[in-house]
Order: sequence, then C-alpha cells, then structure tokens
Amino acid sequence: MPQRPDEPEQTRPPERSGALGEPVSAGEPVALGEQVSAGEPVAPGEPVSAGEPVAASEPFAADDSRRPRAVYGVGDEPDARFSLANERTALAWVRTGLGLVAGGVALTSLATFAELTVLLDVIAAVACLAGAAVAGYGWRTWRRNEIALRTGAPLPAPTALPVLAGGVVLMALVLAGYAVVSVV
Repeated sequence: MPQRPDEPEQTRPPERSGALGEPVSAGEPVALGEQVSAGEPVAPGEPVSAGEPVAASEPFAADDSRRPRAVYGVGDEPDARFSLANERTALAWVRTGLGLVAGGVALTSLATFAELTVLLDVIAAVACLAGAAVAGYGWRTWRRNEIALRTGAPLPAPTALPVLAGGVVLMALVLAGYAVVSVV
C-alpha cells in the first residue's frame, strides 16, 4: 500500500533469523514455546546452540508447575488474550473489594474523630465485610471462568453483579436516611 505524504515513515520490526526449521546462531534467545530439534522445550531467553533448528510448538504443558493445579491442570491452554482478560476482570473485582474496605475504614475513622453514632461503625463493618466478599467472589469467578476457557465450556453467568449493585443502592439509601434523620 502506498504511503501518504502526511504519514510518518513506518519501520518494520527486524526479521528474526532462524525461522521454522532454519538454524539460529549461537546464543540467540528463543521465544516462549519454541523448541529445539531434540524436542525439548526451551525457556524464554535461553540461548540455543549453533545449528539447531527452532520449531514452533505448544508452551511447556508437560512441565507446568503453575498453581492452582485444579485450574491449570484441567483442559488445554487457552488463547493468552482470553486468559489475561479473565485475570484483568478478577483484578477489577479485587480493586472493588479494596475500595469497599477503604471506604469502611474511612467511615469508622470519621465516626471515631467526629464522635458520631455507632450506626456509622456498623455501616463501616458491613462495607469491610462486603469488600472481603467481593474479593473472594473475584477469585471464585476467575477460577470458574479459567476452567471454562480451558475446557471449552460456556462461560458461567455472573452471579454477584446484581447483589453488588443492590448492596450499593441499599447502602446509599441507609446513608441518605441517616443524613436526613441527623439533620432533623
């Protein structure tokens, strides 16, 4: 495709020597999952001896020491993009739980310094416990989804989202009611 004059010149990444079946030079690092001619997996960055062909293969399935084995020992290795997206979602649940715990700590600190009623301490405790539950749900959901990805099963439906949304609405109503009662 011809390049337009207003576009900067694009450079291509350097081509890798040692394409499928071709020998690579001594000491050249090997990409993740590549194998040498003997059929032994080579760790990422490990140098390959001169003259050994490099073949594309599946990642290190035979020597998989990842934990938990109940997740990684099931099915086939999924596309990394899906697995990483699943992990990002789990981390978002953990961040939400951490936010609830931080909100609970802030509420109890406010109640202590301002000498407010015990109701704020109760709400703070509920927020902290909800944060722990949300983080635990994130782990459980990651595990269920990862197993589904590895086995080719349909992804399970989210179960905590309606509960979390209802909890936020309930907490907002309780705090609004407290604010109205304390002003009157």
